[in-house]
Amino acid sequence: MTRKTPEQLRSHRWFGVDDLRSFGHRSRAAQMGFGREDYKGRPVIGIINTWSEINPCHFHFRERADAVKRGVLQAGGFPVEMPAISLSEPFQKPTTMMYRNLLAMETEELLRSYPCDGAVLMGGCDKTTPALLMGAISMDIPTIFLPAGPMLKGNWRNTPLGSGSDTWKYWAELRAGRIDEKDWQEIEEGIARSPGHCMTMGTASTLTSVAEVLGFTLPGAASIPATDSMHPRMSAASGRRIVEMVWDDLKPSDFLTAGSFDNAVTTAMAVGGSTNVIIHVLAIAGRAGIPLDLAHFDAISRTTPMIANLRPSGAYLMEDFYLAGGLRALLKQLGDRLDLSCGTVNGQTLGQNIADAEIFDKDVIRTPETALSPQGGLAVVFGSLAPDGAVIKPTAADPRLMVHRGPAMVFDDYNDMAARIDLPDLPVTADSVLVLRNSGPLGGPGMPEWGMLPIPQKLLKEGVRDMVRVSDARMSGTSYGTCILHVAPESFIGGPLALVQTGDIISLDVPNRRIDLEVPEDEMARRKAAWTPPPVKFQRGYGVIMSRHITQADKGCDFDFLAGTEPTAEPEIH
Repeated sequence: MTRKTPEQLRSHRWFGVDDLRSFGHRSRAAQMGFGREDYKGRPVIGIINTWSEINPCHFHFRERADAVKRGVLQAGGFPVEMPAISLSEPFQKPTTMMYRNLLAMETEELLRSYPCDGAVLMGGCDKTTPALLMGAISMDIPTIFLPAGPMLKGNWRNTPLGSGSDTWKYWAELRAGRIDEKDWQEIEEGIARSPGHCMTMGTASTLTSVAEVLGFTLPGAASIPATDSMHPRMSAASGRRIVEMVWDDLKPSDFLTAGSFDNAVTTAMAVGGSTNVIIHVLAIAGRAGIPLDLAHFDAISRTTPMIANLRPSGAYLMEDFYLAGGLRALLKQLGDRLDLSCGTVNGQTLGQNIADAEIFDKDVIRTPETALSPQGGLAVVFGSLAPDGAVIKPTAADPRLMVHRGPAMVFDDYNDMAARIDLPDLPVTADSVLVLRNSGPLGGPGMPEWGMLPIPQKLLKEGVRDMVRVSDARMSGTSYGTCILHVAPESFIGGPLALVQTGDIISLDVPNRRIDLEVPEDEMARRKAAWTPPPVKFQRGYGVIMSRHITQADKGCDFDFLAGTEPTAEPEIH
C-alpha cells in the first residue's frame, strides 16, 4: 500500500497552497488559536459528533470527543470536532426515521465541504448509525465509526430491566391491573441508569453490531458498555487509527463488498436483531452500490441459527453479552457462515480480528448446536396483502400464532387506534387481526414505531398477551409480539393495506412466508377504484423533500437521488 504524502491530503488544498484563499484559511485558524505547526502536513480529522443535551444515548459524547482528539493528536493528526443533528430516539417526533436521511446528507456534505482528510463518526442511537454510515460511504474518505455503547442494565426490586422490552411488558401489566402506579413509577426511575443506547438487542445494538461486521469499527468496539473504562480507551484508539487510515488512503469502498453485507445480514439474524435492520442495511448497501433485496435477507435467515440469548428474543442484556465475550465471540461461532476475508478499518480481515475470541458464558452466547432457534431472528413474508414484502421477528412472537387466520379489526390511523383500542365494546377476540394503516414512510409520516399495537384492554384482562398485528409502520427493536411490519407498498399510496375492511379474513403463514387478504380480486378492484388518495402531509420545508423522494420500505426508505455511487466533484476553492 502506497502511503500518501502531505501534499496529497485533501486539506492541503485549503491550508498548503500559497495563494490569497489559503491565507484566509490560515489566518482564520490562527484566529481560533491554532498555529501552522498544528495542521501543516498533518491529516485533518473531522469528528462528526451527534452529542446533544436532548439525546440520552449520546450524553457521554462530549467527553468521548476529547478522547478521540487525544488519539488523533497522539498519531500526528489535527482533530476538528463538527456537531451534526442529533437523532434522539426517545424525544424526536414524529420519528427519528423521518430525519435519518437528513443526517446522512449532513454528514456527506460536512465531509465534502470542509477540509477533512478522514472522519470519526460518533453515533449509536437507532437511526444515527445508518445515517452516519450512509453519508460517509457516499463521501468515501477514510472513516471509522465510534459506537456509543449500551447503557447499564436497568433494575427494579433486584430484577434486571431491559430498555423498551420491559416498558411494553409492564405497561401491559399496568393496563391489566396487575401492578399499580407506585410500581410503575419505580420502574420508570430504574429502567435507564446511565448514558448509552438501549441495552437490549434493539435497533441501536443491532446497527452498531452491523457497523462492526461491515468493517467500520475497531474489533470489539460495538459491545463495550457506554460507561465502561474501556470505552474512552477505544475512543482514543479510534482517533489514533483514523490518522493511519488517512495516510494509507483506506476508504469504505476499499473494504465494503457483497460479502461484507452478507456478513452483516448473517450477524443480524444470529443476534436476533431488530426488524429495523432490514430497512437500514438496504439503504447502506444502496449507498455502496451493492445489490440487496428482501428475499436475500430471508434466505440468509433460514440458514443462520440465532445464538445470542438477548432480549427481546432471549433472556440477557448487552452488559451480559459484553462480559460473555461480546460480538467477536459470537462471530467466531458463526464460522464459515461468514466471509472471513472481508477487510476492516484496522487493516486486518474479519477473520484475523476474531481469531482469538472466546466465549465466557455459554448461556449468553450459544453455539449453533445450542442455538435458541435453528433459524435467524427475522423473516420476510409476501402475499396479496404485502406484494412487495413485510417483515416479522418470529423469535419474539408467540409460536402459536405463526400460522393464523382471523378477522381484521381495522384502524385508519394512530389516532383512530388510540381512541378505540380500549373501548369495552370493541368487537375483537384473541383471534382477531389488528390492522393499522397510514403509518408508513409517507403516511406516518416517516414510518414511526407504531407497529406493536397495544392489546385491547378487555383482552389483557382476560390474559391475552399476544395477537397478530399488521401495519405499514415499524416497531422498536426492543419490542416483541406477532407484529407484521413494513407492509409494502404502504396504504398511503394505495397499497392493498389501504383496502382492508373490518371483518375481512387475513391469513398468516410464517413457515411458508405468506400473508394474504382473503378477498376476491374483483372486490379488491372495486375497492381500489373507489379509493381516494389522502391529502399530502407537508406544504413546505424538509417534509416536502421527504415526501417527493423517499422510497418504500422494501427499498430502504432512502431518498431516490442519494442512492448509488455516482461521484460528486470536489468543491472548487477560489
